[in-house]
Formats: sequence, C-alpha cells, structure tokens
Amino acid sequence: MAKKNSANPAWDQHSNLPQHARHAFAVDKPIAGLLTDLERRGLLEDTIVWWGGEFGRTPYAQNNGTGRDHNPGGFTIWLAGGGTKPGLAYGATDEFGFAAVHQKVHMHDLHASLLHLLGLDHQRLTFRHAGRDFRLTDVKGRVVDDLFV
Repeated sequence: MAKKNSANPAWDQHSNLPQHARHAFAVDKPIAGLLTDLERRGLLEDTIVWWGGEFGRTPYAQNNGTGRDHNPGGFTIWLAGGGTKPGLAYGATDEFGFAAVHQKVHMHDLHASLLHLLGLDHQRLTFRHAGRDFRLTDVKGRVVDDLFV
C-alpha cells in the first residue's frame, strides 16, 4: 500500500493510476485467505463477503492519462458466500465498459438483495420523518433473486 504521506495514498485514483496495481496486489492474497478460511471452517455459507464500492471507474483516462474518474453507471462488484451464487457473472456493460446495458442492478437493488439474504424485508424498514419516507434502500430497490443459490 502507498504510504500515508504519499501524493495519492487511497483507492480513489484520479491522478496516480499505477497505485491501483499496488492496492490490488496488497489485498489479493489476504482476500483469498479470508475466503479459504471461511470455507474451511464452514462459515462461508453464513457469511456474506462484498468486495466493491458504490461506483466504478470510467474506461477512459483523465489528467493526461494518469487517472480515471468516478463511474456510477457501469461497474463491477463481487459477492461470496451467504447464499449468493458462486461463479455467477450477472449483467453487462456496453462495449466500452462505460454503462450497464443488460441485467442492471442499481445499488438500491443490491442493498435490498443483501438485506433479503440477511432475512430482512427492506420495505418493512420504512419510517417517516419530516414528511418523507426513508429506509436503507432509499425507498427504492428490488430484490434480485437471480443472485441467490
């Protein structure tokens, strides 16, 4: 991982794209170890592991080719364990990797689906405050059953 006092120590690489390779290398083996350990102990079936964030990266460079901007329109996350289908690739982007075009899953849908796996109906978590309904999925979201075993 990059040093804390470096020019760009975080995963948020707008100007230091080579940092992505360093970050990926630093987490690759530990993630594999976590999944292997959970599976060996029989805990993976009861544990949901989510790797990703709330947005992806543009397929084109910015800052003279040194970084990539945020892209909430088409990106990848992965899930393991907890009732998710192993080895499933769900959805697709356009030919540039810029926008989701097939089997779109909005972040609200993912949240609703994860809550479902945890045994919670996201719609029952609705509460009213200051004249507006709220819930963890922002009063949106659908459960994507195709993600489950």
